[in-house]
Amino acid sequence: MKLIIAIIQPSKLEDVKTALSEVEVVRLTIMDVQGFGRQKGQTEVYRGREISLNLLRKVQLQIAVNDDFVEPTVEAIIRGGRTGTTGEIGDGKIFVLPLEDCIRIRTGERGSEAV
Repeated sequence: MKLIIAIIQPSKLEDVKTALSEVEVVRLTIMDVQGFGRQKGQTEVYRGREISLNLLRKVQLQIAVNDDFVEPTVEAIIRGGRTGTTGEIGDGKIFVLPLEDCIRIRTGERGSEAV
């Protein structure tokens, strides 16, 4: 089992959800987050003053999958989250982490059956 954490542009959320449903990944958690990477935030002018906004709004997806679904899930996130055909800085990141255990609260099932 793996936990896939993806940080994407908010505007790409619907595209990523569509791509995930095409590969039969329908369980996910979505959170609004803020952060910055290589682009180091942005600068805006407000009432004549230049203001540096260090934190950019992003969306974080958390998806627990069995090992067979890792690559299709990652490919679907890339397909839905990439800007254009080659992508752009700020499109996001995907982290794949080992998932030690999963427990379904309702039934008490554990492991891959609970995912």
